[in-house]
Amino acid sequence: MDNIELLIEKLQAIAQTGKHYSKDVFDRERYDQLEEVSKQLITKLVKNSSQKQLDIFFDADTGYVTPKVDIRAATFKDDKILLVREKSSGEWSIPGGWGDIGYSAAEIAVKETFEEAGIKVKPKRMISIKDMQKNHYPKKNLNYIYKLFFECIPTENDIHSGVETSDVRYFTLNEALKLNLSLARNMPDDFKRAFDCHKANNWETYFD
Repeated sequence: MDNIELLIEKLQAIAQTGKHYSKDVFDRERYDQLEEVSKQLITKLVKNSSQKQLDIFFDADTGYVTPKVDIRAATFKDDKILLVREKSSGEWSIPGGWGDIGYSAAEIAVKETFEEAGIKVKPKRMISIKDMQKNHYPKKNLNYIYKLFFECIPTENDIHSGVETSDVRYFTLNEALKLNLSLARNMPDDFKRAFDCHKANNWETYFD
């Protein structure tokens, strides 16, 4: 199923990019038809997708189609990692969120950690850059996503939950792996790699 969804995403990207660059009215009509076919196929394959969600996925962006970027900040103190509990699901995750216009990836790591965990941090190095599709994360939306993980250093001690979080704590690796994790945000391998990076004097960024 995942491979079929990926093929449909590629069809949609071809249609959207073609509409942006094509100057011929007949070509644009063909790309419109291709996009409509893609929308019909994804409607049949993706469970629990409303028409509104599909319209956002197909119509929100214009121009050349590129992946969205999810940025995570793995912050360590006393060899424990900082995690937040999501209010919406009760699941635990490394603080983070979507990249925003006007912010660098490192700035997003700082911003999201402060919003979700109430603590200021300083990015130290890049742990990994991962393709969500290739690493088999559970998908909660229709976008193609890259995931960036930073190792961060806390610059203060106080932590507290934010608007979207209900709890904030530091955990050892073994403790973290026993939690009810938000697997769409972070997989067990992400935690293991983050701890490996934290312990290493020299670290080479992992990428697909």
